Amino acid sequence: MDFKGVIFDLDGTLVNSLEDLADSMNSILQSYNFPTHELQTYKHFIGNGIRNLVCKALPETNKNKALIDRCYDLMIEVYGNHCTNKTKPYDGVIGLLDKLVSQNMKLAVFSNKADEITKKIVLTLLPNWNFEAIIGLSTETHKKPNPLGALQICEKLGVSPVDLIYVGDSGIDMQTANNAGMYAVGALWGFRTEEELISNGAKYLLNHPLDLIKII
Repeated sequence: MDFKGVIFDLDGTLVNSLEDLADSMNSILQSYNFPTHELQTYKHFIGNGIRNLVCKALPETNKNKALIDRCYDLMIEVYGNHCTNKTKPYDGVIGLLDKLVSQNMKLAVFSNKADEITKKIVLTLLPNWNFEAIIGLSTETHKKPNPLGALQICEKLGVSPVDLIYVGDSGIDMQTANNAGMYAVGALWGFRTEEELISNGAKYLLNHPLDLIKII
């Protein structure tokens, strides 16, 4: 297959952001004297945007819109200030990016994380590679699996969807890739299961980032 570029999801794919997300949300829950959550629980809260994470983290008895809105604003502020404290690229990601660049592959990031924070993490933690497009969530209706952002990236890269690989760690990512007409590749080192990736249309699974080179 003659691919020309790769679009990556961010959380659970390029970087492990679990601790910073959990620490930030738990600090907000503590400020309201609400129960906090274990680190591993946050794996199930991530992937569908920060507002959705906030809603899932709040107690069932405290999910009114006003509180969700307030905690969302707090999360954007708190997490935005701490989103690179413990977050790191996964082992193998640096080597993969180097190899992709050496093969003249175009690179992009498409995430359901808030746009400003998405850009901050990529530019701070992955500054040595030219991601020609970095798109996070600005409008809830454009949230993945809506393929709009992915198709906008196609236009910016000047590449047809069928010539792009989309790599992500969740079922939502696989749906997004298929909705956009891209080649859906699942990352098994992320926050979701192999079963979820396959059932949502993954065409290829990676045990390690460098496995992607096998299909380039």
